[in-house]
Amino acid sequence: MWRRASAKLLALRPVARPNRIVRSSLSPATLRSSPTVIARHYSGLFGTKHGLRFSTSVPNDPDTHDDFKPTNKLENSQLTLKDIVEQDVKDNHVMIYMKGDPEQPRCGFSSLAVRVLSEYRVPIHSRNILEDPELKNAVKSFSMWPTFPQIFINGEFIGGSDIILNMHQNGELKEKIKATPSE
Repeated sequence: MWRRASAKLLALRPVARPNRIVRSSLSPATLRSSPTVIARHYSGLFGTKHGLRFSTSVPNDPDTHDDFKPTNKLENSQLTLKDIVEQDVKDNHVMIYMKGDPEQPRCGFSSLAVRVLSEYRVPIHSRNILEDPELKNAVKSFSMWPTFPQIFINGEFIGGSDIILNMHQNGELKEKIKATPSE
């Protein structure tokens, strides 16, 4: 009786706060085994940062619905990331690969680039490189430029936020964008 009760208690573990509980994927038989097995399981299941624990595992539970499992949108598509980058640059007059999006940039350089481009009141098309590390690497290899943001105007790679700011200050950016038809 005591073993069953302790197994049920061990199946629920606090994560970040005492009132938050995460259900363990360990079987009751495993929970009755040595504390070392349990400790190894939880150390692999949770990471710590700033004293808080967070889950780093992807649910591989057969009870998890497919809608909640991570997906790769390119899996069933014939497009490669290189094709997507080429298409983005070709189809959009002003294209920026940045951290975040124009409404909510996630770094100061991306924010600066968006503010400078917004001065010209042209549509800015963007992709958030933080959402897909493979996209980030594809853009780097496409432009042969290591840092972000990366701005393309009329299919031509211009550079990052410092180059855009410099071009804005000396009037070159106005000429480049003037050739861009507004939508």
